[in-house]
Amino acid sequence: MKFRRPLALALPALTLGVLLSGCVTSPTGRSQLMMVSDGEMSKMGLATFDNMRKQGKFVEAPKERAYATCVSSALVAVLPPPWNTQQWEVQIIDDDTPNAFALPGGRIGVNRGMFKLATDQDLLAVVLGHELSHVVARHGAERVSDNMAAQAVVLAGSAYAASRGTNAGYAAAALGVGAEVGILLPFSRTQESEADTLGQRYMAQAGFDPRAAATLWQKMGAQGGSGSKPPAFLSTHPASYNRQQSLTKQAEQLMPVYEQARASGHKPNCTL
Repeated sequence: MKFRRPLALALPALTLGVLLSGCVTSPTGRSQLMMVSDGEMSKMGLATFDNMRKQGKFVEAPKERAYATCVSSALVAVLPPPWNTQQWEVQIIDDDTPNAFALPGGRIGVNRGMFKLATDQDLLAVVLGHELSHVVARHGAERVSDNMAAQAVVLAGSAYAASRGTNAGYAAAALGVGAEVGILLPFSRTQESEADTLGQRYMAQAGFDPRAAATLWQKMGAQGGSGSKPPAFLSTHPASYNRQQSLTKQAEQLMPVYEQARASGHKPNCTL
């Protein structure tokens, strides 16, 4: 019987070089693939936000905007440089779903529906701390880099399959699924967990109660209802129960940080 080398071992050296180049370390010490610069990501973030503005996504909601700006400003003050000195703009989006985001370039969007769940400053700090952490940890750039690497693998695998007489389209489809499950989604789950960890740390340092994190995600989980959910290993977010357990444990460890922050004058007073 004639054995052939696994496809992954037969990919061109150039593809391997793409996957191994541009490695950096995240704020939690995790290795990341980084193939785009902060400047490029800021341009993307600003362009996305400006496009939303042109499309009329933002609404005049002075109370909600002031509330979200108050919470975000307290969080930004404890972020590492350069994010703690960046000018951040907050806008409210006319959408009833509970969601929010932060973009490279200093932009934050909060859906009106978020305020139905984040009914006090600690709960809103959970959301905004999480979203700001995605920016600090360069998750957007990492996701772009992951996609670039996945595309390189698919292209290289297709070329190799064609050279071996295999249908290139079939190989590309198979590799595309493999790249998505094996590269993109696992990284996304890792990013979400990392944003949880960093966001809870930042909110404690800013004087927001870290115990609110588990409460918020419990409320978010209840919003899902009893409908069917995808298997945990295909979800881009950690399983709700595991997430609450992890956040509860981390909150206990962060209580001294929170208490010290309050004692040193970090006492945000944000109300809607």
